[in-house]
Amino acid sequence: MTDRHPSLDVTHWHLIHDVSLTAKQQSWLGECQSMTARFERHCGKVTIVPQREGFIGVDSLGEELTQLPDCERFWLREVLLCGDNVPWLFGRTLIPETSLTGEEVSLLTLGTVPLGRYLFKAAELTRDFIQVGEQGELWARRSRLRLSGKPLLLTELFLSESPLYGVNNEL
Repeated sequence: MTDRHPSLDVTHWHLIHDVSLTAKQQSWLGECQSMTARFERHCGKVTIVPQREGFIGVDSLGEELTQLPDCERFWLREVLLCGDNVPWLFGRTLIPETSLTGEEVSLLTLGTVPLGRYLFKAAELTRDFIQVGEQGELWARRSRLRLSGKPLLLTELFLSESPLYGVNNEL
């Protein structure tokens, strides 16, 4: 049994360069910088509404486990990212307990701070890949990031009110 939000039931993930996307979809789903900063350009205020935080066991993970190193426990953080109080993105972060050493232990106490604000201040942030998938008519993406070489898996579901789907043609 997996411990995942039902809205993240993406059946097939594909590397972003293997999927046919419009220029707007490519721009949003392929964003390599902070999605928080990108959203801030489209609203007055970005806020985080925590949905769930805590450690989960390896038996709670499904296919995501193939993207992370062997570990007994993982820190799970699920949030809604809102623009002007409208939910735009559902985010799920999985961090192996072994990655939570040194400065990275502060990932346990982000609360209402967007993950992007923390990650993109770090000098040693790299991204291994971006994969995309669909959940019904909604787009999702996931990335394995490394903070000081320590992996974490970030999955983002772009909700229906997200600027990704807006009539504004701005990339």
